[in-house]
Amino acid sequence: MNTADLGLPVDVPSTALFTDQYELTMLQAALAAGTAERRSVFEVFTRRLPEGRRYGVVAGTGRVLDAVENFRFDADVLGFLRENAIVDEPTLEWLASYRFRGDIWGYPEGEVYFPGSPILRVEGSFAECVLLETVILSILNHDSAIAAAASRMASAAGGRPLIEMGARRTHELAAVAAARAAYVGGFATTSDLAAGFRYGIPTVGTSAHAFTLLHDRERDAFQAQVNSLGRGTTLLVDTYDVGEAVRMAVEVAGPELGAVRIDSGDLLLVAHRVRQQLDELGARDTRIIVTSDLDEYAIASLAAAPVDAYGVGTQLVTGSGHPTCSMVYKLVARAESADQKAPLEPVAKRSTGGKTSIGGRKWAARRLDERGVAEAEVIGTGAVPVALADRQLLVELVKGGQVLSREPLDAVRDRHAASLANLPLSATQLSRGEPVIPTEYI
Repeated sequence: MNTADLGLPVDVPSTALFTDQYELTMLQAALAAGTAERRSVFEVFTRRLPEGRRYGVVAGTGRVLDAVENFRFDADVLGFLRENAIVDEPTLEWLASYRFRGDIWGYPEGEVYFPGSPILRVEGSFAECVLLETVILSILNHDSAIAAAASRMASAAGGRPLIEMGARRTHELAAVAAARAAYVGGFATTSDLAAGFRYGIPTVGTSAHAFTLLHDRERDAFQAQVNSLGRGTTLLVDTYDVGEAVRMAVEVAGPELGAVRIDSGDLLLVAHRVRQQLDELGARDTRIIVTSDLDEYAIASLAAAPVDAYGVGTQLVTGSGHPTCSMVYKLVARAESADQKAPLEPVAKRSTGGKTSIGGRKWAARRLDERGVAEAEVIGTGAVPVALADRQLLVELVKGGQVLSREPLDAVRDRHAASLANLPLSATQLSRGEPVIPTEYI
């Protein structure tokens, strides 16, 4: 299945230069040394979760598959490398025909993860795998950070819809990826049209304070918006006096007014006052939407308020204080020769300062207790215990360089909800704590 089969108009350019120079210089040296074709296994994992987080969320896998497919060195890219003497001619000749022909396994997108989880496993020759390090990490680190923040916010919202509206707070391309990751994490809609176009995410939007200020009177602005968008629109009521604006909004749109938006002030107090006023005016079905620099803690503080939906921007697209997941891409096994039948040997970095890693090609499974609740993330390098055989987490994503399948975002979003539901209840607590389940190595 390709993206066209899903009806998603995705056009990804070459990703070959979304990399660090040392990956190409390592390739050049390995080609000269005769070690470039050694069969190798790289794994993506994180040594720890961001401080205070109880779980991580795998997001960006679909974008990784697009990036791997489009990792091509065309004439312009090769010309840039040649003109800047980044690598030698033999390496340029090798790059000209580069196609990833290996295998990729990984946690399915939307799944939760924990410290040490082998989130992605890339297998092939050293040469073809090493080039993918930076582009894979840049996608997974960004998207997983946004999805984790979104997941926490969705839990805090307790089922009330969340609107992603952070495009103006980040890089224009990062905004599209952030909207996608937020949708995976539980957000319902986005304000970003590029995200709607590229990924089919539902889009929403009405007006800003500038529209009210444009008109001579607030009533004129409300009337113009209702005339254009209908009575079910959302009117922004905090440009001047909130109480007066709510009164005028109902006068203009009637009790069929869709919603009012509050973007400033003491949201808890104002929401209660607005709800009472709407009810007294007969607009009992008019919803209240709040915005204004919300994060998961602010959303949780409004749990008892008569709020129907939340709009979140800055805190979401910056990962709510944790804009990266600190994932790494490490060589964990390699053959002793270029012979494809040569056995894989575990390798690992030895160092102090918390940067050690565990060698060997790994599997992962999630052990459940008698009630079906997750109790441990189990990771091993040998045979999978029979009791965990049907609880393995890694799935095959790419075989022989061919992407096996792509999933609609709704399926990924549903997977995350199901995965989170299988964790202990304390996973959704916002108080600081350790990972909600331990990681065990066997």
